[in-house]
Amino acid sequence: MTVTDPSATASRKPEAIKAIPLRHPWRWVAAVVVFAAAASALYTFATAPNLSWRAVGQFFFFPAILRGILITLALTVIAMAIGVSLGVLLAVMRLSVNPVVSTVSWFYIWFFRGTPVLVQIFFWYNLALILPFLRIGIPFTHIQWVGVTNQIVSPFLAATLGLGLNEAAYMSEIVRAGIISVDQGQTEAAQALGMTRTRVMRRIVLPQAMRVILPPTGNETISMLKTSSLASIATVGELFYAQGQISNANFDIVELLVVASIWYLFMTSILTFGQYYLERYFARGSARQLPVTPLQRFRRTFFGSHVTPQMVQADPLPTPPRHPF
Repeated sequence: MTVTDPSATASRKPEAIKAIPLRHPWRWVAAVVVFAAAASALYTFATAPNLSWRAVGQFFFFPAILRGILITLALTVIAMAIGVSLGVLLAVMRLSVNPVVSTVSWFYIWFFRGTPVLVQIFFWYNLALILPFLRIGIPFTHIQWVGVTNQIVSPFLAATLGLGLNEAAYMSEIVRAGIISVDQGQTEAAQALGMTRTRVMRRIVLPQAMRVILPPTGNETISMLKTSSLASIATVGELFYAQGQISNANFDIVELLVVASIWYLFMTSILTFGQYYLERYFARGSARQLPVTPLQRFRRTFFGSHVTPQMVQADPLPTPPRHPF
């Protein structure tokens, strides 16, 4: 009969757990099918007999295209600034206890969300047809300023007003949803400490609401970058209008559309990366694990996460009590 020494068993280290990943063969089959279909579609498009990639490379950095990109970015930044600023104001007005203020905000949102943004741009562009002159003055006095509408409302301003005022209606609902998501008890506690309603909104409610507001705002910014192409109806020389002018001269219609599409994809990709890092910044303190960055997502997608025996160790066995004798 063999007698095992308890002290020898206690001193022996436990073996490391060998993690064997579960195999999913059908995932690989589905991935191969999807990859083959996507590669076939790209190959068919890239090798189209009437598509001239030489023209794509020739006009990719064309001066008119680069100017159009700058105008597109300017439209996006200014229109989003108008939309966010006015949207916050409309959201606060919508939540006001004053029925007049709340009704005005509701009517604005109802009107601008109910009419297409293309119609709104076209309206501002043709404002001079109904208002040849713009007058600003003090009521019941002769003090006023008069200006020619066509000189004041330029095509760029018309497009900016159409995009920005329309965006404000959507941003107001996004901001209102973020404000409502904050617990009402925090507002009541802050007001009990003597803080004014404006200070409560600025110091307590809005910083917490940013976690809810930021993701859809990033989507709206990306959408605004693409929606700025509608400014071409007002003859604004943004990217889509610039490529249209060039293609009308040389008849390389699809090639110039490819150039514009690549530039739009490049700009929206940069905005997407920025949105990831902003969400990570405002998620601090609210989540145990921050959202993954684009680099981490790329690394996880293409390289995976391999678990080695050294990464997962077994829990040490409890040491048996030694006999006192």
